[in-house]
Amino acid sequence: MAKLNFKKGDTVEILAGDDRGTKAEILEVLSKKNKVIVKGVKVVKKTVKPTEENPKGGFINKEMPVDISNVRKVEA
Repeated sequence: MAKLNFKKGDTVEILAGDDRGTKAEILEVLSKKNKVIVKGVKVVKKTVKPTEENPKGGFINKEMPVDISNVRKVEA
């Protein structure tokens, strides 16, 4: 497996997709899948079923993983 040059907290720029050009912080690195989760990028609305903690259910906004080939580390 190749070594990833990204760590949690690094600032990266998005190279492809709807959020191209966005600079943001890495929240999580998924090394086995070669993906990273970036703050505020690729946000989707997920439905949540009612539970005891959240009796109404509803929607949450969640960041989805981005492939590491679509991000570039930014030196600050």
